[in-house]
Amino acid sequence: MTTSENTSADPQAGAGGFPAAAAGSHLLGGDRPVHRMGFGAMRLPSAGWDGPAHDPDRGIAVLRRAVELGVNHIDTAAFYFYGDIAANDLIRKALHPYSDDLVIATKVGPGRLPDGSWMDPADPAELRAAVHRNLRELGRDHLDLVYLRFLRTDGPGGDRFATLAALRDEGLIRHLGVSNATPGQFAEASAIATVAAVQNRFSPLARDHAELVDLCAARNIAYVPYFPFGGAGAPDLSALRRVADRHDATPAQVTLAWLLALSPSMLAIPGTSSPEHLAENVAAAALRLDADDLAELDALG
Repeated sequence: MTTSENTSADPQAGAGGFPAAAAGSHLLGGDRPVHRMGFGAMRLPSAGWDGPAHDPDRGIAVLRRAVELGVNHIDTAAFYFYGDIAANDLIRKALHPYSDDLVIATKVGPGRLPDGSWMDPADPAELRAAVHRNLRELGRDHLDLVYLRFLRTDGPGGDRFATLAALRDEGLIRHLGVSNATPGQFAEASAIATVAAVQNRFSPLARDHAELVDLCAARNIAYVPYFPFGGAGAPDLSALRRVADRHDATPAQVTLAWLLALSPSMLAIPGTSSPEHLAENVAAAALRLDADDLAELDALG
């Protein structure tokens, strides 16, 4: 994996109350600039798929504060809900009408019934319905970025990705991505239509898709890691703690800074329902790790 020191951001980019800009920007799909420090909405409705529920008013406040801090890339999905609290609804209530520079990404493929149980992977007709559902819930006439989210049981997804490509041609989607995809699924999708982003699991301890990180960097495709902390907070590792202590930072901030240093097309989307945790995450955009830091963290893999 190619690892480089994160020096691309303008040191003053985070000034003026917009710290999310401190990590620099990526041109999504070649035409949509987004700050590389974004926000993931999965944790807004609840702490987990089985609850407990989070305060929706606090979720709305977190979203508004994220934008105030310079976040202009928000990742969501219609299946991010708990009971009657849904991430898409919170985003619409908090931020609609949307600013012109705000990019909202969503995922289709999996689905959940109102009781929270998971459905079979969506077929082409169900994918089309899912895109229209996201449009309605978000209050938009188009979606900036839509990922085809694969499940472990999924095989090739050519007909499904072609459905999303057709919706892009109709003007309902601007850019396409793949999520939880194998290199083979990424290649198959790329042969059908341009893939602007890959959203796969990636963290200091989960580097199964390192080859895709490098491939995306070479092609200027956004790589958007989910579960950057492994899914349960920053791992309790001595190397992370040592680097964090040297920078007067937290292990979570070091993890985010490490991800951003891996590639200029890496986009971070840490999620939280806490205003304090939000501020801590966004502040990591300004954290610069030196070569020794990066070498120590790379050794974890």
